[in-house]
Amino acid sequence: MQAHDTESLSEQIAKHISEQIIRGELVEGERIQELRIAAELDVSRGSVREALLLLERTHLIEIYPRRGAIVSEMSAQQVRALFDTSSLLLGQIVQRIAETWRSYEAERLQLLLDELGNQLKQGSIEKFYDLIFEGLARQHEMVGNAYLMKFYQELLPSIRRSYFLTLNTSRRELQESYDLFKLVTDAVLIRKSQQATLFMEDFCRHLRNLVLESLTRMKQIELAWARRSRR
Repeated sequence: MQAHDTESLSEQIAKHISEQIIRGELVEGERIQELRIAAELDVSRGSVREALLLLERTHLIEIYPRRGAIVSEMSAQQVRALFDTSSLLLGQIVQRIAETWRSYEAERLQLLLDELGNQLKQGSIEKFYDLIFEGLARQHEMVGNAYLMKFYQELLPSIRRSYFLTLNTSRRELQESYDLFKLVTDAVLIRKSQQATLFMEDFCRHLRNLVLESLTRMKQIELAWARRSRR
């Protein structure tokens, strides 16, 4: 693996492992095999360990003495805690954007909404949510609060992991997500910062509920398979 100019080698390795967790290739409770990752990516074990320390900040893994790195659990309680925190951070982010945007930045926000509409028509759920959450993560200049953006960046992989569970939700539910985020964008563009915050909370609540429903279905399927295997 070659390090890019903008990312260190350990950051690239952390991103690689992160994607495996987000997409369910590494499941909760699974131990991260350092030697396997090192061989797979043709990197040193030391680089993998550095990557795991970076990844621990995103809450996708937990590192234990003598046990190593374990993929974090995703429970209903943790999903609620994640979205409670995300809602607070995102509320502050959209409030700041509403107060500070300039004309060319307003045009970018409108283009984002147009692209979300395209993804809605195509039914591309992952790209739809990526546009929103990763797009907001890039608004450092408008937000103007490095601490806030750092906390959000560290939560972003866990947020992605959660909404990856919703890839089988209905078009109607995706339409509702679009409508709620459009309310956020409309409030931002008329500089109604408090309204934008409230609408962002509604959007996060809606997505949280979709994630919880998907998580419940997933756990029920796992339980059914476990019972069948014991027969």
